[in-house]
Amino acid sequence: MEIDRFDPTPIYKQVARVIRGRIESGELRPKDPIPSESKMVSDYGIARDTARQAVALLRSEGWVITLPQRGTFVAQQPPASAPGSGESTD
Repeated sequence: MEIDRFDPTPIYKQVARVIRGRIESGELRPKDPIPSESKMVSDYGIARDTARQAVALLRSEGWVITLPQRGTFVAQQPPASAPGSGESTD
């Protein structure tokens, strides 16, 4: 899934949706690191603050945890039906 700059959904929500999809598909498993902010910036052509917002959204939904000085990792038990999971129409 790519980022669609013409989609009215905010870019950070689109990035979060891509990472959430990778977790749901099993590509990213519990305790796996998610892409760093720098990697998101280069992969998606977004600003660092946008990457930060995407990570904050995933953290607030319970998909990831951030360990200071270590990075952000897939949560041990990602939410079964977190708000924003799956396809949404926001």
